[in-house]
Amino acid sequence: MKDGYFPPGSMLRHVQEHRAVGQTYGQRALIIGATHPVPYVGTSASTNAKERPFMRLSATAEAFESIFFGDRAEADKVLAMVHRMHTKVKGTLNRDEGNFAAGTPYDAFDPELMLWTMAMLADSSRVAFETLVRPLEAEEKERLWVDWVRFGELFGMPRSVAPASAGELDEWMRSQVNGPDFHVTEEARVVGRAIALDMPVPLQLRIGITGTNLVVRGMLPSRVRKAFGLAWSPAHATAYAGITAGVRASHRVVPDHVRIGRNTGLFRLVTATERRIIARGGRTMELPAA
Repeated sequence: MKDGYFPPGSMLRHVQEHRAVGQTYGQRALIIGATHPVPYVGTSASTNAKERPFMRLSATAEAFESIFFGDRAEADKVLAMVHRMHTKVKGTLNRDEGNFAAGTPYDAFDPELMLWTMAMLADSSRVAFETLVRPLEAEEKERLWVDWVRFGELFGMPRSVAPASAGELDEWMRSQVNGPDFHVTEEARVVGRAIALDMPVPLQLRIGITGTNLVVRGMLPSRVRKAFGLAWSPAHATAYAGITAGVRASHRVVPDHVRIGRNTGLFRLVTATERRIIARGGRTMELPAA
């Protein structure tokens, strides 16, 4: 197969090919990403993703893995599809949300909003890898950040808006999570809680997904957990420490073909489960009245 944008040896590919990372970073990124009301409202108003959030999460994760691991033809097909979707994400806030007044514009091609989305992914990728695989060396963090900036550029993000180093990204993330613009809309809170707690899977996988959800909650900053009303007790912290230590230790004995590769099967299983729930007239969440 011809090399893609992130060929073997690239840091982003190395991090994302660990299935444990691919199964958790997206949930974390979406939850933290929902703390900025402008991109959240823009996406919500432009799609019906909030009515089927897990289909969106799974489809997005699968598309991203095409870019991480596919050749350029596969990646370019996804990039073209996303570009078409983004042309529809443009408008203004219809009400005041936190520090953002009604009438504040949003546009999927706004460089700052593109940085927001990419940075949530990049930070979550790094956190998931260090939590579930191993700590990264300083040089590896820099290489990973360079690759994520390249990822953002593929979607049209100007390199000039990105923090210049992994260290600056960490500072930028802290300023966003702890800053005055942090705000969770009523709808975002419902959607975020569902993503953190109610991933739809068949009965035989529910024990496993409960553990995965706990890991995702544990990887969130405390302010984010509190904003979404996600409980976190000493018992949760103890269970989180045990699960993550077990996952890290398992890499010494679990065969590569089990722990390395795409998560296509899981993503499609989640999509199929949510689709069945909706087909039966059910919902995976109850949204607040508009």
